[in-house]
Amino acid sequence: MSTKEQYNQLCAEIWEHNRRYYIDHQPIISDEQFDHLLHTLEEIEKQHPQWISPSSPTQRVNESLSEGFNNIEHRIPMLSLANTYSKEEIAAFITRLHKLVENKDLTYSCELKMDGIAISATYEKGVFVQGLTRGDGKKGDDITVNMRTISSLPLHLYGNHIPELLEIRGEVFMTHSTFHTQNQKRLEAQEPLWANPRNAAAGSLKLLDPREVAKRSLSVVFYGVAESSTVALKSQYASHQFLKDLGLPILKLHALCTSLDEIWEFTEKVRKVRPTLEYDIDGVVIKLDDLQQQRRLGNTAKNPRWAVAYKFAAEQATTRIRDITVQIGRTGILTPVAELDPVFVSGSTISRATLHNEDEVQRKDIRIGDMATIEKGGDVIPKVVSIDLSMRSDDSLPWKMPNHCPSCGTAVIRVPNEVAVRCPNSLNCPEQILRRLIYFVSKDGMDIENLGEKVVEQLVKKGFVKSISDFYRLNEEKLFQLEGFKEKSVHNLLKSIETSRQTSLEQLIMALGIKHVGTTTAELLASRAGSLNTLMHLTHDELIGIDGIGEKVAGSIIEYFTDPHNRKEIASLLELGVNPTTMQVVSYTDHPFNDKIFVLTGTLVAYTRQSAAGLIKERGGKISDTVNKKVNFVVVGDSPGSKLDKANSLGITILTEDQFTSML
Repeated sequence: MSTKEQYNQLCAEIWEHNRRYYIDHQPIISDEQFDHLLHTLEEIEKQHPQWISPSSPTQRVNESLSEGFNNIEHRIPMLSLANTYSKEEIAAFITRLHKLVENKDLTYSCELKMDGIAISATYEKGVFVQGLTRGDGKKGDDITVNMRTISSLPLHLYGNHIPELLEIRGEVFMTHSTFHTQNQKRLEAQEPLWANPRNAAAGSLKLLDPREVAKRSLSVVFYGVAESSTVALKSQYASHQFLKDLGLPILKLHALCTSLDEIWEFTEKVRKVRPTLEYDIDGVVIKLDDLQQQRRLGNTAKNPRWAVAYKFAAEQATTRIRDITVQIGRTGILTPVAELDPVFVSGSTISRATLHNEDEVQRKDIRIGDMATIEKGGDVIPKVVSIDLSMRSDDSLPWKMPNHCPSCGTAVIRVPNEVAVRCPNSLNCPEQILRRLIYFVSKDGMDIENLGEKVVEQLVKKGFVKSISDFYRLNEEKLFQLEGFKEKSVHNLLKSIETSRQTSLEQLIMALGIKHVGTTTAELLASRAGSLNTLMHLTHDELIGIDGIGEKVAGSIIEYFTDPHNRKEIASLLELGVNPTTMQVVSYTDHPFNDKIFVLTGTLVAYTRQSAAGLIKERGGKISDTVNKKVNFVVVGDSPGSKLDKANSLGITILTEDQFTSML
């Protein structure tokens, strides 16, 4: 008969062995002995189920199935890194930092760039409570239950100085040995093989049954602290040891560097050991080491200013171009595509590669039958690097773009001053319509789960979907006619469609596929317009008055919303229950900031540099990076630097943070 104290001691003992095995890589008992301890704990919990807590070593797998994944907002955005590909580009990054920080003695924390799935993990009082994917950077999928199945993830932190709240960033991945073992199982079960470990990890992490996730033997490492309630870390480099002391798995290789040469020496060291690693990496991450300086520099709309990723050159392979076909995009642009003899490159088999445009084909003189060198651009998109002219046949002929659209037969047009060749038949070209429909339901659009490209193709082929509003007219009778669709898949798809009716305004704007409107522009339009109806009636002058929107984008938006076909489709979407959220828009007239130019310097307490700039722009003001005679106000925080001195010498009005707040 065990006591509660003995039970707690056994839990602690098992976690200690777990840490020694996964973190320190120095186990002191055999796997059999570890399994015996775990079995003993399970027996005790059967007798005393009231003792079981979420942090028990037995609570790796929750027996309940998920209906899907909730979308949860990140407390701190998970941004992606800007990429560099050469020593010169790293040098340019260092030069930018010196200008921004105004300090010549900078240090850099360098670490491996994992080729896995970016995640965030949150611990409260040392207990793992939440795991999220990166998602769109602002919101991520709640994968807490699935992350509990990862053996190297401690459900309870170790040590004597555990923060009340700790949010950390890391990557989930699959080791090479696990990948090969899992693929062998799939081969024996006559299931499709995974292309590479990253795809395997991504697919496994999104399974709805955590018991199946547990079978995939995923791993996790952590490299950064996003938020901590009690720990005042000053250095990114010190973060690694801090995480390790808590019993968390960390990256093995990292370095503290003070110069370009030291950084490059580390990247070359990593390049050499890369083939021996048990997991995939695709480069090195270089971060400004001082965390206070990181916070001061802040982020752009997409990337942190204080870090870059140096990516290794892509692997290459040689294969034959069997044919050059033409793909028509949703905006009518014709893109040549090389059809290849399948070849294995950077972890996956490649049979097609984009040739971008007609000018690119002619510049590289790419022809059908050529032997080509293939690589993945950024280790992602396959492309033709060069042609081996010595192996070209004598009867080879130059390739030319067709004069008529391969999909609808319409004569193509060549836009002046553009390399693009376009099919102008946007309303009736079958391929353009298909591509717009696929984009509308994709992750970048309405993000309707279970509605992939192949399913959309079936729906179009059967005549069930001809326009974007038709997705909301689908029913069981139609879906049961699709190949491979049974009761469960029909139910799941209809549920996903129903869920997508409630969407954000910026997501619907993106899904509409307006030319030149990307994620940032969609967010600007949503926040300034507030509602779809207001957006549809914005004038040209009102659009170009929005900071970040120019003549070209404004013209494209006006063109889209004045098109009768588009207006009819939007009306149909609203009638069918698509309900984009309406945002309250604050309007400022005759504000003191209107037409005034501001410079922000130093660290503000209540605002990030980005949020302060946004508040100024909302009130009609403008932001400058440099102090000159045209500047009206300089907003000063802690450690302002030389900009304050220059502002004083020019007699520019200086605002403290409190004065700035009162003027808002």
